[in-house]
Amino acid sequence: MSKNFKRTLITSALPYANGPVHIGHLAGVYIPADIYARYLRLKGEDVLFIGGSDEHGVPIALKAKAEGTSPQEVVDRFHYIIKKSFEDLGITFDIYSRTTSETHYETASDFFRKLYDKGEFVEKTSEQYYDEEAKQFLADRYIVGKCPHCANEKAYGDQCESCGTSLSPLDLIEPKSAISGSTPILKETKHWYLPLDKHEGWLKQWILEDHKEWKSNVYGQCKSWLDMGLHPRAVSRDLDWGVPVPVDGAEGKVLYVWFDAPIGYISNTKELLPNDWEKWWKDESTRMLHFIGKDNIVFHCIVFPAMLKADGTYILPENVPANEFLNLEGDKISTSRNWAVWLHEYLEDFPGKQDVLRYVLTANAPETKDNDFTWKDFQARNNNELVAVFGNFVNRALVLTHKYFDGKIPTRHEITDYDKKTLEEFAGVKKDLEHYLDLFRFRDALKEAMNLARIGNKYLADTEPWKIAKTDMDRTETILNIALQITANLAIAFEPFLPFTSLKIRQLINKTDKSDLSWQELGSIDLLPVGHTINQPELLFEKIEDEVIAKQVQKLLDTKKANELKEHKASPLKQDIVFDDFTKLDIRVGKVLECVKVPKADKLLQFKIDDGLGGRTILSGIAQHYKPEELIGKNICFIANLPARTIRGIESQGMILSVENADGSLYLVQPAGDVLPGSPIV
Repeated sequence: MSKNFKRTLITSALPYANGPVHIGHLAGVYIPADIYARYLRLKGEDVLFIGGSDEHGVPIALKAKAEGTSPQEVVDRFHYIIKKSFEDLGITFDIYSRTTSETHYETASDFFRKLYDKGEFVEKTSEQYYDEEAKQFLADRYIVGKCPHCANEKAYGDQCESCGTSLSPLDLIEPKSAISGSTPILKETKHWYLPLDKHEGWLKQWILEDHKEWKSNVYGQCKSWLDMGLHPRAVSRDLDWGVPVPVDGAEGKVLYVWFDAPIGYISNTKELLPNDWEKWWKDESTRMLHFIGKDNIVFHCIVFPAMLKADGTYILPENVPANEFLNLEGDKISTSRNWAVWLHEYLEDFPGKQDVLRYVLTANAPETKDNDFTWKDFQARNNNELVAVFGNFVNRALVLTHKYFDGKIPTRHEITDYDKKTLEEFAGVKKDLEHYLDLFRFRDALKEAMNLARIGNKYLADTEPWKIAKTDMDRTETILNIALQITANLAIAFEPFLPFTSLKIRQLINKTDKSDLSWQELGSIDLLPVGHTINQPELLFEKIEDEVIAKQVQKLLDTKKANELKEHKASPLKQDIVFDDFTKLDIRVGKVLECVKVPKADKLLQFKIDDGLGGRTILSGIAQHYKPEELIGKNICFIANLPARTIRGIESQGMILSVENADGSLYLVQPAGDVLPGSPIV
């Protein structure tokens, strides 16, 4: 950290409290922020890590309406789930609060009022959709209609989730109110706007000239917005859920959630440090960092700084190390489609494996481009890296020490050239780790930490102390001393990344005091004194079997199938027929007497049917959906008066009726009651 800064304020994007946290949130925001906060604390620096739930806005109000409950009940439920799952994963917020707190309402109101009194807002009157039945203005998400681009009839007033096109309510064809179902009218309403165009000049200088060191994805997105020119942005909206606009005549209006939410960083700090919060927000010797995903870059690099600058008493962020998106099994993570790996469910399904998830999401973090999470990669990284390299090395070092030296650190005797080469390889680990961590390159930093485990694993494999012990105990002592010093270094190096594993190593080598194994000692070969007793070895990681992964993959496949069924639209109607055409069909009920697969035909089953007329044979292409033996004795429906056709040398005398589902699966049409064979369907 620069000598000009005395402290670091870290904020992480406030997760929206209309659902739990998923792996995309973790990889993009919370694990990187936690790694950095832990790193600074290990260095002894003054750091504050602020988090909290974002609890206002239209989606929460809509969810409450759909559930027949109140918005407060919705956010209470998800705030608890989010906070608990963060704690269980080891995310070390100094405070995790919420935007429905009393402190936040007061802070957000005061912030708006100060800018209002200074004349920093522009008042505008515009026409917006109004629901005459519900007697309220409609936010964009409260308006549904036909998308002008893809004809999806359930497009929202801000976006069509079918084709992904951004919309305005006026773009929709045949708009309807999501509240009453009625057709809304256009009605005038007044709102306040933050004139971003007024701040364009200094923003260009501050970002494009003064912060060229920002990550390329952040800098590039900001430059694109600034090059296009900034426009006033509304800071209020007509809604009954949020922080009320603190101005006379603003009844029924609340602060827009994008304006309200970032003030949550300030209010949460104030809640934690009511008498000391200003030094973290208004002292130039404080460095402020925003950890966010790419969808929040504009708000944290342009809009929120403009708000802070308009106030005039706040510092601006020094860096905004935003990440890109993490996809899931080749598809975009979607909360609405339940296409996600939810943190609270992961913690239930993989107890004690917090660090496996932290490791995989850091190793595969979407730092400069979108990345993909797959369960197979998760399994491979656990089994091939954490188990086979990291865990294997530590376990062998501890087991051999107990086998040959009763669990006491042996003496280091004469060092060979190979020993020197090994020691030189990890001597610079502290410098390399700090280099990457200071640049927010957490993937590269994790590789450096993991490289230390690889060095140790290779060292034991090459020196083979279990063989040397038969002839040269001094050499065995030296090898295991070095291996144990590397083990102690691993406890330090991995503490920002895998805190549960680091603690377990400390417990195994009997070094759990806070003064033991400090960050400053990383790279030392004298961390464990000769004669120091270590504890009995335990495995750091365990192999994850195929069936465990298969279960997770199946869960996603079930989700995809459910989504397909949910989104399925009935096929278009065929051309109209006259009633006489329908009466020509002789549809009857038959009972299955026999059913076998047709040889060399994957799809065909051969039925022998009791049709009440002496019996008949019918072939049907449903072999991939039913086993022959489960159909015997069942009643089915068939067309009895189709001309016979010869298929695969077998004469088929009719057609069995089936229903095709959205996912392509077939189901036989069967009468519900006990019907006599040959009964006609009328």
